[in-house]
Order: sequence, then C-alpha cells, then structure tokens
Amino acid sequence: MKTVVITGCGRGLGLEFVRQLLARGDRVYAGARRPESSGELMELAQAHPDLLTVLPLDVTNAAHRANLAATLNGKGVDLLINNAGVYGPVPDTFGSTDEDAWLETFRINTVAPRQVAETLLPNLRTGTRPCIALLSSKMGSIADNGSGGVYIYRSSKAALNAVGMSMARDLADQGILTLILHPGWVLTDMGGPNAEITVTESVTSMLRTLDKASDADNGRFIDIDGSTIPW
Repeated sequence: MKTVVITGCGRGLGLEFVRQLLARGDRVYAGARRPESSGELMELAQAHPDLLTVLPLDVTNAAHRANLAATLNGKGVDLLINNAGVYGPVPDTFGSTDEDAWLETFRINTVAPRQVAETLLPNLRTGTRPCIALLSSKMGSIADNGSGGVYIYRSSKAALNAVGMSMARDLADQGILTLILHPGWVLTDMGGPNAEITVTESVTSMLRTLDKASDADNGRFIDIDGSTIPW
C-alpha cells in the first residue's frame, strides 16, 4: 500500500488517478479547489472512508497547502502527483497578450507545484521510494513546437519542466525522484473532444511509468508510451 497525495482531483485526470489508486488499495489524499462540487469524488470518499481523504486545496493558497500538511500530520508520503493545472485563455495568439491571465497560469502551472512539493518535503523524506510526479505537456517541449501559438500554456509547461529538472537534481541526495510526465492528448474538458486517448488509458499508462521508475528516470520528461520527450 502506498500513501499518495494528488492535486486537482475534482475531475479529469486527477479524479481518475483517485479511482485507480483506490482500486489497488492505496491510501489517497485528494485535493480539489471545490470538492463539494465534484459528486464523483465525494461518492468515492463515501465508498472508501478508510482509504480516501478529500480536502479543499487551491494549490496557489498557502493556507490550503498548510492544511494539507496538517491533515497528513507527519505521515510519510510515497507519491505526490502534482496534477492541478489550467490551460489559460483561448485563443492565445500573438498580439493578444493577457498579462494577468499569463501570470495566473504561471502561478498555478509552474509555481504551485514546487510550493506543494516544498510543503510536503518532510513527508516525502519519510516515504518509501518517494517520488514526485509533475504533470507537464508535450506542448512545453521547445523542440516539439512545430505550430506556434498557445504562448501562455506552452511557456508555463516549459518553465515547469525547468522546475522539475532542478528539483530532480536538488532532491536526489534525499532519495526523492522527480518525474515529468506528458499525459497524452486526453479526452477531458481541457483536452477537448478531438483528443486521442481516454482518461483511463492515460492514467493507466502514467501509473505504469511511476510504478517502475528508477534512479535512471530522475528528471526525465516522459511521454505516455514511456519514451523520452526532447526539451
């Protein structure tokens, strides 16, 4: 049994992570900005009262992050899945910069994952083979950008990749792995109706990657098929 903390669990990938981890018997702490608005998450909490703790968690809110640490009460964390994120404004084309939206997207997608990891560092240090998973996107790959546009989302994920690489370097001597994951183009509210894979397929593949992660994977930018994505 692993102890897992997941952010952004109200819907989509976060909710599916909760489902699959509960199904295999892991202990899950699931954060969502408004958990009471997610009927599916609350149903899971009622069905698994001994395995699932749901709590309000806006990842940009320092008080919410402190409450997460207090709820854990010193318990070791084996896996932290930094899933919470936003796409930003659409359309996002050259000449239409929304500076406030850009900065808010960075706060959620880039800054908050490190702040959550910092908050839970004492818990990760006492976990079993502890790992931090950062959900990035292939759209954050500079080498893979063949179409341009989407400045805000692309730049926030490229910056998250840089954060992840530094965390991998800084935390390695404490036995903590950091993996940077591309979930694929997923059929979610963010991914849209033309996406290629379901949330179930995406989460199944990512958990497979996390389950077999080793020191050699520390700091890797990993595609849904397990291959390495160019920066």
